[in-house]
Amino acid sequence: MVDRMRAGAALSRRRFLSCASAAAAIAMDGVARPYLSFAGDRPRITHGLQSGDVSVDSGMVWARADRPARMLVEVATTESFRHIRHRAYIDVLPETDFTGKLLLEDLPAGQDIFYRVRFQDLSLPAIVGEPQVGRFRTAPAHRKNVSFIWSGDTAGGGYGIDRARGGMRTYATMLANRPDFFIHCGDIVYADEPIRRELQLAPGEIWNNVVTEEKSKVAETLAEFRGNYKYNLLDANLRAFNVEVPIFAQWDDHEVTNDWIPGGKVRDGDGYRERSLLNLIARGSRAFHEFLPLRQQQAEAGRVYRKVSYGPLLDVFMLDMRSYRGANADDVTRYGPDAYLLGPAQLAWLKRELLRSRATWKVIAADLPIGVFSHDAIAQGDGPARGRELEVAHLLSFMKHAGIVNTIWVTADMHYTAANHYDPNRAVFQDFDPFWEFVSGPIHAGTWAPGRLDNTFGPRVVFEMGCGKGQPDNLAPCFGLQFFGHVAIDGETEVMTVTLKDVNDRALWSKAIEPKCCNLVPLDMSLAARTF
Repeated sequence: MVDRMRAGAALSRRRFLSCASAAAAIAMDGVARPYLSFAGDRPRITHGLQSGDVSVDSGMVWARADRPARMLVEVATTESFRHIRHRAYIDVLPETDFTGKLLLEDLPAGQDIFYRVRFQDLSLPAIVGEPQVGRFRTAPAHRKNVSFIWSGDTAGGGYGIDRARGGMRTYATMLANRPDFFIHCGDIVYADEPIRRELQLAPGEIWNNVVTEEKSKVAETLAEFRGNYKYNLLDANLRAFNVEVPIFAQWDDHEVTNDWIPGGKVRDGDGYRERSLLNLIARGSRAFHEFLPLRQQQAEAGRVYRKVSYGPLLDVFMLDMRSYRGANADDVTRYGPDAYLLGPAQLAWLKRELLRSRATWKVIAADLPIGVFSHDAIAQGDGPARGRELEVAHLLSFMKHAGIVNTIWVTADMHYTAANHYDPNRAVFQDFDPFWEFVSGPIHAGTWAPGRLDNTFGPRVVFEMGCGKGQPDNLAPCFGLQFFGHVAIDGETEVMTVTLKDVNDRALWSKAIEPKCCNLVPLDMSLAARTF
């Protein structure tokens, strides 16, 4: 049972339970009937519900209990649960901090799915907790309207939950848009940035954080990494959002520590007593997978990169620009381990999956932008591609010669919002087709000024908004510069409309993108095998 739990308990049709198999806790009519009514003794759902990685016929669901318990899940297509399609369970134990997630399969396409969760005490099976209900919508099997949102960066810069200022307000705004799903482009938590009780904003004006013991220092132990996710889930806006909107989650650096690379070291002066970066990575990765409803990848335990197909109009390619990267010394000009960004295995996977994709639109969700110059990001400065830019150059050239069309990039990390258009006619490296990259965020963190673009891939700023002249970096969320992006694909015309929005749901900039004609290049999988 523990092994099944650790693997995320991918649920096959054989493991859906019949009505009789859950009779100890659930009556034949589907209504919970705990044998004991002592509410204080019942196992509780501690941090709300989540769903994620939803496809045409499946989706992950997540919850956490306050003790060892059996997570009981019922699935229906109506909120009344009058006709329950499936029942399932998984045991949640201390090994995963009482978190549990299940892959629900054999679901109808393009349908609202309601899932009801309650916990059964393992020591006293007659005691069953109060249920909570979440929902998500499966992807359509045919061409229908699709919408999603994306952003990144939650609880960064020392700005946690200030309830007097409405908490993490952007989550409430994003929920009001009623998207089909949400792509979180990383920095889901800031495990390396403690939350203090007060931050001085201006003379006489204080930001008052909710504080917890585990979030009051840099995360070093597994309990402290888990505590970062628990902290964010204290916010009522985020919990309400999670109940209604599935998350497609990826990570960046702050889920572990600032700017980490696999072969790096723990920085001096950052408050760490733990000196092994690999220990921090292992603990941060475990907490990330425990507290988010990612699908489990059988090919590699703990893998973050994956493709989520969302019907005939959309495939989403979730990248991992953190786990496989090299040292990227300033003098790296040729491709090799020091120049890795995605790494050879992930790059080969991405090329294969892009070739195989028959969806109209291919959205590449990246945790870092391509053209914004930064020590930690992709852009290395003006001039020919070098270092981490080499893999991007190879990928863009591959996409051109393979005839892969209708791709856009969505990303976050830079704590401002922008629409950047890349064109080979403006670029030093020119062997690629023009494309759009959209940056958004933060959801709830300090805001920065827009960054400088380099000319390697010819980006041009079409729109950007962040801290203005005279405003300091790490500007508090209460000043309104919190951002997310909204994408709507029309089911009839297949036109994609991208809109950049702020915390007050103002449309700051919008662009309708016409799809290009279908791929006319014959499918040639040998293209994906070509190396540098």
